[in-house]
Amino acid sequence: MADDCFAHPRLAAIYDPLDPDRSDLDPYLRIAEEFKAQRVLDIGCGTGVFALLLADRGIEVVGVDPAQASIDVALTKAGNERVRWICGDATGLPPLQVDLATMTANVAQAITDPQTWQNTLRGAHEALRPGGHLVFETRDPARRAWEEWTRERSYRVTEIPGVGSVESWVQLVEVSRPLVTFRWTYRFAVDGQVLTSDSTLHFRERDEIERDLDAHGYVVDGVRDAPDRPGREFVFLARRP
Repeated sequence: MADDCFAHPRLAAIYDPLDPDRSDLDPYLRIAEEFKAQRVLDIGCGTGVFALLLADRGIEVVGVDPAQASIDVALTKAGNERVRWICGDATGLPPLQVDLATMTANVAQAITDPQTWQNTLRGAHEALRPGGHLVFETRDPARRAWEEWTRERSYRVTEIPGVGSVESWVQLVEVSRPLVTFRWTYRFAVDGQVLTSDSTLHFRERDEIERDLDAHGYVVDGVRDAPDRPGREFVFLARRP
């Protein structure tokens, strides 16, 4: 199930305006170029920002996401016809042979159920051609990122064309390692409606992830740093032999 910030139509519609700086995707674009990827599977594609950036570069893209509301937003964007959109997840994909599969931002950590995580790794492996790569990021639990998820640090007011003023902030709900739950709150000035979206992330240790990848037949070619959050995240590059 997708979180309300992706699945609720009113929240999905403001997701991009509330997070306009997607420079975090630049390293993934460079990786696609590094691997000379011609076919990419974007797992957890959301509103399609990364998928469309790839398509703009002439890459064949399949974007999959469990939130129909987010895909509906992607379908309103220029160039959307160049991407194959699937409402679902990586556990039930059609037959594919891609060069690169990605899980950007929080996608990998948002898969909290252990069996679904294993099935996702299996599904991505099946979708990759031999020699293809799965690339994803996950926060280093030792850095305790959740300690910064407070209203004081996150509160802002955003003016969104056609929507009006929106207040938003995040608050920590529960820490029950390896799971951390937090809540985003949104207040719409135009009618006073308040919507909330609860999210839970799974903070996996590096060696745990490496064991999982090995168990599903991947070879870990490297674990890089995330340029936008140096020293705070692991970026895994796993290859299907």
